[in-house]
Amino acid sequence: MYATTKLAQEHLCASWARAVGGRALSLRYHNVYGPGMPRDTPYAGVASFFRSALARGEAPRVFEDGRQRRDFVHVRDVARANVAALEALPDRAEGALSALNTGSGTPHTIGEMARALADAHGGPAPVVTGEYRLGDVRHITASSDRLVQELSWRPRVGFAEGMAEFARSELRGSVGTGVPG
Repeated sequence: MYATTKLAQEHLCASWARAVGGRALSLRYHNVYGPGMPRDTPYAGVASFFRSALARGEAPRVFEDGRQRRDFVHVRDVARANVAALEALPDRAEGALSALNTGSGTPHTIGEMARALADAHGGPAPVVTGEYRLGDVRHITASSDRLVQELSWRPRVGFAEGMAEFARSELRGSVGTGVPG
């Protein structure tokens, strides 16, 4: 359902661009993480859940076998991709929509991410539960080649560096919960 709504939004943007001769550029963010993420919210992704558990002194709970692959991209790299997209908009063809994946280009497993966060935070070690959630996709990776080629963007924050920073950063209150952050 989530992916369907995102695709529908892209189609709406493309329809608007064609109808009014506007320009549209869509960035498809993949597993964004980094400082300032909200705690305990499904909208922030698994990195937020693991980081929240560590902040409470609990072990991150890793579903399945922990070998699900994701493309984790640091929030500063996403911010830079947004700037590159805004700067490129005047040069885009009218009435067109481009959808560009925004990821690191280097997939890592959920287990690797949980271990990197736990190690940098000072534990406790992740627990692989073997549990699963209905509807979860085993592997979600992205090719950001078009973003690199069309907008001359490249991710700069490496996985180890980014996870170490995130493990030490403050989390903010959950979105929509009234919890101060």
